[in-house]
Amino acid sequence: MNQKSRPSSTPVIRLVESFYVKSAVEPADYPASAYPEFAFAGKSNVGKSTLINLLTNHHGLAKTSSTPGKTRLLNFFLVRYKVDEQETQGFMQFTDLPGYGFAEVSLSEQEKWRKMVTKYLEQRSQLRSMILLADIRHPADKKDLLMLEMLRLRKIDHCIVATKSDKIPKTKIQKTAQVLAKDLGLGSVPIFPVSALNNTGFEPLLEWMYQRCQA
Repeated sequence: MNQKSRPSSTPVIRLVESFYVKSAVEPADYPASAYPEFAFAGKSNVGKSTLINLLTNHHGLAKTSSTPGKTRLLNFFLVRYKVDEQETQGFMQFTDLPGYGFAEVSLSEQEKWRKMVTKYLEQRSQLRSMILLADIRHPADKKDLLMLEMLRLRKIDHCIVATKSDKIPKTKIQKTAQVLAKDLGLGSVPIFPVSALNNTGFEPLLEWMYQRCQA
């Protein structure tokens, strides 16, 4: 678990500006970038676009869809951040990966997704870390376990964002997150419970991302 109180020496990072850059499928179409990149992955209904919009405070930056499997592209965003107490700023890039996990999507579409994501993981040199979203209310999903295996095999740094923590009692959030972390086999990999409804839990995640931008 990585949910301890923030040390006084840890700077507070704010995402102050964000832009949609482009969408792509093949590596040749990825946007050029000199900045560390964070990719967001998870099941189609887990709240990836909502998380990106809340982190950037830019409503509608990442488009949400109620149609399972509709988004089949990698969507790239450029984000500017500030660290007020240090009077510094910098840039990072976000990539919203297509969601997975819906039975309504054909096997051929699932295979296209697998190939597209595999190419991204293996060929995107800017990729610094993966942020994998999972619903805190449910047991570990086998598709999330497969994604984690893909990341471990490629030695890609990652964390888990446990969404919808407002759906369980506050007193049970940490314990529930610990159980999910164990089921996912996270070990020392951090898990961050968040609530889009209550807009809570984002600061530790931003700190984790900032630390990786400085690495």
